[in-house]
Amino acid sequence: MENLKLCESDFRFMSVIWKHEPLSSSRLVELCAAEFGWKKSTTYTMLKKLSEKGFAQNLDTVVSSRIPKDAVCAYESERVVEQNFDGSLPKFLVSFLGGKTISEKEAQELKRLIDAHREV
Repeated sequence: MENLKLCESDFRFMSVIWKHEPLSSSRLVELCAAEFGWKKSTTYTMLKKLSEKGFAQNLDTVVSSRIPKDAVCAYESERVVEQNFDGSLPKFLVSFLGGKTISEKEAQELKRLIDAHREV
């Protein structure tokens, strides 16, 4: 899988795009001013940076993503499991739950997801 890692500020910026796309570049400037307190130049610098990395695009002043949010989240999740839990999903789940309990509905949903992704 290609490198889809984003630092926190890049992810927050892309989240604005994902939430509102497609949007005009002027609307993006307004949203970033309201959300982050950014000036127009900061927004355009971030847009250029993430466009060069292939995450976003600005065509005729219409901004949209080139990579969906779920692909970025899946990449980061896989990276965390690989890096911190030796690639073991059970070790990750044990750590994530850490003594918490889950509802019967959550347990059934997890079972359904496991069955749907089980190797045959």
